[in-house]
Amino acid sequence: MKEIKIYTDTITLGQFLKWAKVVDTGGQAKNLILSGVVKVNGEIELHRGRKLKKGDVVEIGGEKYLLIGDD
Repeated sequence: MKEIKIYTDTITLGQFLKWAKVVDTGGQAKNLILSGVVKVNGEIELHRGRKLKKGDVVEIGGEKYLLIGDD
């Protein structure tokens, strides 16, 4: 599991995918999310505006990303 540090209280799923370098653009993030392969905390997520917070786990194709804070 990769740990990805965020510096705000929340981040949208689309922004997170770009921040974690999973995708390069918002359009790519949208397409990836709508394809149904992105899970948040074990549940398929189809909304790129989904707010993520520290402690959430995003999974794409078996790769897991844990959001951590700047504490």
